[in-house]
Amino acid sequence: MSFSGNTKSELARIIPQEDCCKLAELAALIRMSGVLQLTGLKKFNVRINTENPSTARKIFKYIKELFQIHVEVLIRKNARLKKNNHYMMLITHSMGSAIILEKVGIFKDYNNSFDITYEIPSQILTKPCCKRAYLRGAFLGGGSISAPEKTYHLEFVTNSPEHSEDLKNLINEFQLNAKIVERKGSYVVYIKEGDQVVDTLNIIGAHKALLDLENIRIYKQMRNDINRIVNCETANLSKTVNASMRQIENIQYIKDTIGIRELPLGLREIAELRLKYQDASLKELGQMLNPSIGKSGVNHRLRKIEEIAQRLQKKWDHKGN
Repeated sequence: MSFSGNTKSELARIIPQEDCCKLAELAALIRMSGVLQLTGLKKFNVRINTENPSTARKIFKYIKELFQIHVEVLIRKNARLKKNNHYMMLITHSMGSAIILEKVGIFKDYNNSFDITYEIPSQILTKPCCKRAYLRGAFLGGGSISAPEKTYHLEFVTNSPEHSEDLKNLINEFQLNAKIVERKGSYVVYIKEGDQVVDTLNIIGAHKALLDLENIRIYKQMRNDINRIVNCETANLSKTVNASMRQIENIQYIKDTIGIRELPLGLREIAELRLKYQDASLKELGQMLNPSIGKSGVNHRLRKIEEIAQRLQKKWDHKGN
């Protein structure tokens, strides 16, 4: 199962103690994955679809406990495409769909008539626990999270701009930075950055998924740190090797033209050591001298040798012309 599927399975097993939280979570589930079917004057059936069996059981349990309604559950499987089972729960008008729709804030009664609303009803989000429950239901009904090995991205897919705006604002009440983007006729409320995704998982109660994501983040950070160190050391090694080769070429050029013995004593000593110990570092070369000198002293002498080699090169090039 995918990381997103495992997260939903974990969330589906969370059953709050308070009925207000169950109602808030059910409201989000119906809003995100429910479909209304008009069957007559002021008569609607509600169809709720999910691919997660644990989510289907949760919806069944909530409706039974909150409204004493036994939901009809249908299971469908697309064998040709080898997809997961689809669980469809049908609540007809005769079973009490209107009562449920009114309680979860989808129906509003206006003078013996009704109107369908798309905003999150404030009356079901009176407590912080209910707000967390609503976000949990929203994720179960229309959310997903990317595999953290690839990227950090969590999103909720909604069908109306009003609901997406309210959902974004609700998320941001927890000091997050959710944003909205329109995608193929849907409105996607999304969260990026590892820290924000972790905070969102904590808010909705997906603590196992949170720990798994944190472990992956630590592993990725360690891997990146190791790669950075290796790249840095490789670059330094290449720089050292290139410098050493250039120094040896300068000394060899002086040797082939005027001879190393023509160099001042200090320069001659370091030149002979460099030719003999071509892989030694500047620090190691300095320690071989008597008296020893530091890395900066060795580097200074080698620069002097390079200047001499360059002057000789110009001199011989001028004579050649």
